[in-house]
Amino acid sequence: MNNFVFPLLMAAPQTDGAAGPGGFLTSIIPFALIIFIFYFLIIRPQNKKRKETEKMLSAVKKGDKVVTIGGIHGTIQSVKETTVIIKVDDNVKLELLRSAISSVVTSGKEEKIEDKSDDKEKDKEKEKSEGQSSENGA
Repeated sequence: MNNFVFPLLMAAPQTDGAAGPGGFLTSIIPFALIIFIFYFLIIRPQNKKRKETEKMLSAVKKGDKVVTIGGIHGTIQSVKETTVIIKVDDNVKLELLRSAISSVVTSGKEEKIEDKSDDKEKDKEKEKSEGQSSENGA
């Protein structure tokens, strides 16, 4: 084994202790590049996602349809400081931590707005069909 390692050590370049004027800069650049890559590919996106999640959890209100981290779908019945009560079925209500909510599927207000616009469209269709039937009958 010494016959193999000893010639390799002898062939290693000799340094006199001074690396030269560019030695320090060339040794720092790879570390700075690695830190830069880690920040933009890992740390920054993770912080953005955390802020979005906190914003979503603070905006949760009664009537929102949510999905938990366990995959349970339900509608929020009441909101407390750190917990929410989710109605899963007719007689099934679960009290969960806010942090157990994975995503908000539909908001309570959005659903009401959609229902109102659907009702208006249905009313317009009824009026058109009534107008056509009265024209056909005359």
